[in-house]
Amino acid sequence: MLSLVDVDLGYNQQIILSKVNLSFNANEHVAILGPSGVGKTTLLHHLYQQLSEQTCLCSQAQGLVDNLSIYHNVFIGGLARHSRWYNLANLLLPFKKPQLHISDICQQLELVVPLQQKVSELSGGQRQRVALARALFQQQPVFMGDEPFSALDPLMGLRLLNLIKQAHPSVICVLHDAELALAHFDRIIVISDGKVVLDDKAEQLTLAHLSQHYALTDAAKNVVI
Repeated sequence: MLSLVDVDLGYNQQIILSKVNLSFNANEHVAILGPSGVGKTTLLHHLYQQLSEQTCLCSQAQGLVDNLSIYHNVFIGGLARHSRWYNLANLLLPFKKPQLHISDICQQLELVVPLQQKVSELSGGQRQRVALARALFQQQPVFMGDEPFSALDPLMGLRLLNLIKQAHPSVICVLHDAELALAHFDRIIVISDGKVVLDDKAEQLTLAHLSQHYALTDAAKNVVI
């Protein structure tokens, strides 16, 4: 699907990751792990730029419009599928078909809130699920997420991850939960000290392997493993 060969990644002429050599295959579920501030998001956004035509991105920034409703924030994910006039008319008077589709997505994401409610009135976990709903509404084969479950409890995060995997053949996620990555992803990439230090199949790794490259924290107990 995509190969990076000796690629330097960064911004404002500052290199964050140097000499990156990675390949990403279709129908693969990849978790990107590592301590904060080492370039995981930089790598993910580069991958998105290369594969944007077939990818939906759920970023940490979320990009939600606070003064718009849940419905319209999710519908933004499908703007490219319709004409300007259709989108304008739908903004003024939402059509029934997309409303039913978006309602179904929100129910699957356990977002039991009226679609007309403004995003500014939602909790952090609800906002995160609106961003996930918008990504699902894009109907792309590749899903990329930057800690897309960070505001959710672990059990709900797992349920939504399974939903995302069912809807997208290829999944690439930056995660902070190493146990989730080991149990539910095919492959794990670890970034530390400005470089890729591990790239292997999840079934061949353990928490002990990962802890050799960075300090793992148990999100529930907030202690170092």
